[in-house]
Amino acid sequence: MSSRSSRSNSSEVNTAPGRSTSALLLSRYVPEDAAALYGFMSDASAMQHTYVAPSLERCAARLAAYEALRSSLGFAPWVVREAVTQRLVGWGGLSVDPDEPGWGLEVSYAFSPSAWGQGYATELVRASLAEAFEVLSAPEVHAFAKPENAASIRVLDKCGFAYLRHEPSLQRSHFVARPRNPA
Repeated sequence: MSSRSSRSNSSEVNTAPGRSTSALLLSRYVPEDAAALYGFMSDASAMQHTYVAPSLERCAARLAAYEALRSSLGFAPWVVREAVTQRLVGWGGLSVDPDEPGWGLEVSYAFSPSAWGQGYATELVRASLAEAFEVLSAPEVHAFAKPENAASIRVLDKCGFAYLRHEPSLQRSHFVARPRNPA
């Protein structure tokens, strides 16, 4: 991605509590992350299957709205960094959409095109499901993908999601994951 803020290459990495995986550092969103996230969230080509941020201000407000739910729900999407380089490469995880909460607990994500094809989405979704089932004891997690978004559908399939139905109002396929060995 050519438009990258200095924040994404900064040595001042957000160390707010989160999770880590073998390749990723997952931390809380802080306002200082907005410019780096906007760098790819405003790219209509990169975000062709989801929300495209129209401005830095609207992007920051949307990210802050999701993060604000962490105090009441106990979770919110993470800022995603490569563990080795600490470069900001994405955003995602568990959420309840602040604009449409009726869909329940879901997993969603967005990555910089420079991070595509490296297994990061799969790793993030697996960490999100571990959080949902092992920490939150959630009975299920939902996900939504446009039918033409083959890459995201592959990620969901690899992570154990099953197709539920098409949601015409969203123009997306609806998937659900449940714990493998429910208590």
